[in-house]
Amino acid sequence: MKYLLLLTVWIAFASHGKTPDALVIALNDWSSQRVLSRVTGKLLQRMDIPVEFQDIKTKDQWGGLKSGFVHLQIEIWQSSTLSSWSPLVNSGHVLDLGEHQAKTREEWWYPEHVEAMCPGLPDWQALKHCSAIFKTSVSGDKGVYVTGPWLYKDADRIRALGLNFTIERLKDDKAMWKRLDTAVKQKKPILLLNWTPNWIQARYPGKFVEFPEFHPKCETDPQWGVNKKQLYDCGNPKNGWLKKASWPYVKKLWPCAYRFVLRMEFTNAMISEAAAFVDGDGMSEEQAVSQWLKKFPESQAWLPKDCLVDYQ
Repeated sequence: MKYLLLLTVWIAFASHGKTPDALVIALNDWSSQRVLSRVTGKLLQRMDIPVEFQDIKTKDQWGGLKSGFVHLQIEIWQSSTLSSWSPLVNSGHVLDLGEHQAKTREEWWYPEHVEAMCPGLPDWQALKHCSAIFKTSVSGDKGVYVTGPWLYKDADRIRALGLNFTIERLKDDKAMWKRLDTAVKQKKPILLLNWTPNWIQARYPGKFVEFPEFHPKCETDPQWGVNKKQLYDCGNPKNGWLKKASWPYVKKLWPCAYRFVLRMEFTNAMISEAAAFVDGDGMSEEQAVSQWLKKFPESQAWLPKDCLVDYQ
């Protein structure tokens, strides 16, 4: 059935008699994804593949990949996208191009000075007794968890685990790291979203909050877990995957790009450095691309040799 669907859509696509002028790579709103997308574009150009970039929100990229508005996404995180990802791949609307070497985690996190202020951390139950230290002038009697514009199940988790917290959403990761830097310098408590691979841990030592271990039933069976009436009474997956995906017709229209992305495997260090060049060192995205390619020349080996164009 999956292959029949792909064939039907391909016939409809081909009947228009026009192919895209360039391979379009999605740009999301965090630094490592943007830098590594531009790295990917730079390497694709070595195979004489025209490349364009499209800013797109994570919640919109699935429709973009399905429709061909964007063609390639090179940094897909398991914990934030699994519910959208699986149906699209299973239906054949999006191609799974495999995992990177990097293992991921996204979770509530705090800098090391906070642990003395909230005895019992990193165990999540400590937050039941010290939520007051995370209050702000506008949060009433609730502690504040700081995150960005991305879609997570934090509100469901707060309800399911009975935590006296509210959520403050900042516009992007740069605003989050600015808030973190201020809290660290002033030795004030802060609880915020963090992830690995990321550059933050190298500059700001801290720990993830340890919620009940993730299990798929946490999201589907209320009887599983510590709360027998609600879903999402667990943490995010640990050692999660980080994947690549494409519009299905990339394989047909740009076979060298398809082969290249299949071989592309970012490590934790590669992803951390991509973010650190921008967020830690203040480089532009283009400067970060140049530095990254110098630091990781082994990335050239991902290029299929029979696809390279000789520019000499």
